[in-house]
Amino acid sequence: MELKVSSLAERPEMHDQVVDMATTWPEFLLSDLVGDAHYGRIATELPEFVLFAEDEHGEVVAHAYSVPFALDEEDRRELPARGWDQTLVWAFADRRRGTSPDTVSAVSIVVAPHVQGAGLSGRMLSAMRDNARSHGFGEVVAPVRPSAKHLEPRTPIAEYAFRRRADGLPCDPWLRVHVRAGATIEAVAPASMTVAASLEEWRGWTGLPFDTEGPVEVPGALVPVHCEPGRGYAVYVEPNVWVRHTL
Repeated sequence: MELKVSSLAERPEMHDQVVDMATTWPEFLLSDLVGDAHYGRIATELPEFVLFAEDEHGEVVAHAYSVPFALDEEDRRELPARGWDQTLVWAFADRRRGTSPDTVSAVSIVVAPHVQGAGLSGRMLSAMRDNARSHGFGEVVAPVRPSAKHLEPRTPIAEYAFRRRADGLPCDPWLRVHVRAGATIEAVAPASMTVAASLEEWRGWTGLPFDTEGPVEVPGALVPVHCEPGRGYAVYVEPNVWVRHTL
């Protein structure tokens, strides 16, 4: 597939096509309050960190979002346990305060459903690395959502993240793409994203009854959702895996 990769800063007229591209995210993931408050701002406020790929017909078939933030700050230094959510909060807080960033964090790499499996995620990761380097950054970090973890929701993330094949590469396909690109697996982010909602909302998103107290396995979720029928809510706390790309 012939691809042309650009940034929204270079091609602002493509904004709507990029943000409206079809995705396969589970519906409940779109209700993370931190993501809801910040994700949409990236394309408008940080267009130089939004990359997209067009096929030979000019259709947007993939995009990659990242954000610059300051990691080497006195109250930070280490990659946060609240991975994806914390990075977004830091990035936009730094932007508001005028704090100079020193690191780029991947936020998402999304491939349109009809072209998945063609290696586009790896190509967009490479483009994200190149983009960070061109803006003067020396590393990209990523709170990775392991692509096959949903098949093992009861497996502890610390065990899953560091599982290796016989060739030494990660068992998880998406972690494997990062490591092949030169990344190292740094740490686990045990509370990278949180979705707390009423039982009615969870039933609407999943079609499941959510009428039993305790863990509920939900399609697409990396860990079970904790259900509290007596209190009328359920909470999903998603773990991710921090990887570090030195450029």
